[in-house]
Amino acid sequence: MFYKDERLALFIDGSNLYAAAKSLGFDIDYKLLRHEFMRRGKLLRAFYYTALLENDEYSPIRPLVDWLNYNGFTMVTKAAKEYTDREGRRKVKGNMDIELTVDAMELAPHVDHIVLFSGDGDFRPLLESIQRKGVRVSVVSTIRSNPPMISDELRRQADNFIELDELRDVIGRPPREETISAPARPVDATVE
Repeated sequence: MFYKDERLALFIDGSNLYAAAKSLGFDIDYKLLRHEFMRRGKLLRAFYYTALLENDEYSPIRPLVDWLNYNGFTMVTKAAKEYTDREGRRKVKGNMDIELTVDAMELAPHVDHIVLFSGDGDFRPLLESIQRKGVRVSVVSTIRSNPPMISDELRRQADNFIELDELRDVIGRPPREETISAPARPVDATVE
């Protein structure tokens, strides 16, 4: 439930939202997403969190990051760390949970409603803390993927759960074909 006069802030866990949308078979149109939530209330900020592979000559997510930065989103990025695990596999670590949590706690006194685009159960204590400050929290993720992309405890803690699949017609576009110009894929912040 949204109210037209409430002050909103969006907090988008880039890799988590990308994975949820991909599991449902569509891509997010961020211009439509921003307009949808401007329609639902007074949108004060829309944050997008992602880690970037800085040592690559070309990062496939860089065009998305630049576009979001020029089109009303507050970008929060950091360099992802690459390492090799014991089996010799290349791994990437780029968790943005702390940055998102700090920003949400700082902005909470200035908003009425926070919308979190993530299903990561690590955010449950954040929701609980923000709610104690009198801020309503909606979580956007999906239970329609197999397995569900949202943790049960996060879904229970939220004031409102928004099924991402039900937003498909409002904020989605069909996924592009995987070619040389593949869609920008945020660094998976959940990979350790």
